[in-house]
Amino acid sequence: MPSNEYSEEERNLLLEVARRSILHGLEEGGALSIDLDDYSEHLCEERASFVTLNRLGLLRGCIGALEAYQPLVRDVSEHAWAAAFRDPRFPSLQRNEFDDLEIHISVLSQPEPMSFSDEEDLLEQIRPNIDGLIMEDSGRKGTFLPSVWEQLPDRKEFLAHLKQKAGLPVSHWSKSLKMWRYTTESFS
Repeated sequence: MPSNEYSEEERNLLLEVARRSILHGLEEGGALSIDLDDYSEHLCEERASFVTLNRLGLLRGCIGALEAYQPLVRDVSEHAWAAAFRDPRFPSLQRNEFDDLEIHISVLSQPEPMSFSDEEDLLEQIRPNIDGLIMEDSGRKGTFLPSVWEQLPDRKEFLAHLKQKAGLPVSHWSKSLKMWRYTTESFS
């Protein structure tokens, strides 16, 4: 995906939709309804997104989808609301937290399957600070957005933590392991 597929105006509009959806959740208990007629064709294309919320420098919620199934502007609205109120790692957002929220949106490219012969081959193919990865094996699945490279800059460490996130042991390896890579256009 090109790094600037969305204009500054479109980015600001998506961030505003996310903010309004969270506020709507605080006031009305649900995500903001989106009338697609109010948005450009570009923002109504089916795309997958993640919305990450940080408060006072700490993660406060992150929800998204790996595959596109609805118009982007609706995806952002629903994921912003869900990140604030449905992330199982956190209690529902309270009104007194709203003003301190930093909203970060990542629009995902279509995931591409990766081919590799062993773990060393896979590690050589991974592009730090570019790739988001999806791992699947033994009925378990996990993903890390490219932004996770900021906390885990080493390929081996990144992969080990992704295995743990997927519920697999750090030493896990099998011939049935599947990996996909994707990129994101991210803004806040």
